Amino acid sequence: MSEGKKYKVLIVDDDKFLLQMYAMKFTHSGHEVTTALNGNEALEKLKEITPEIIVMDVVMPGMDGMELLETIHRENIAPSAVYVMLTNQSAPTDIERAKTIGMHGYIVKATTIPSEVVEEVIKIREKNK
Repeated sequence: MSEGKKYKVLIVDDDKFLLQMYAMKFTHSGHEVTTALNGNEALEKLKEITPEIIVMDVVMPGMDGMELLETIHRENIAPSAVYVMLTNQSAPTDIERAKTIGMHGYIVKATTIPSEVVEEVIKIREKNK
């Protein structure tokens, strides 16, 4: 269990198993977690909460992670949050697009174990306060 600052985290992923697993990992590290299964659900939850970190998948039905991030920026939702893509999309074009639209960090699921994801996300948050 890390001893650093505890954050409010919104995790957005259409895979229920992964969503629950990552939520559990962040919760066990002492963070306050809210989850959403898609971009539209995330936007609804963002009307009620102000997370300090938003972790999102790229590939989701309806509104994908890139569209979600563009909407968050366009509508100035959670402007002080740090945005992290957590996805299996590892093409350089995907990573570059995410950076172009304001992503602070990009983590590839297939190359990072869940406990490392929590550590990486917190490092990205600390670096981008």
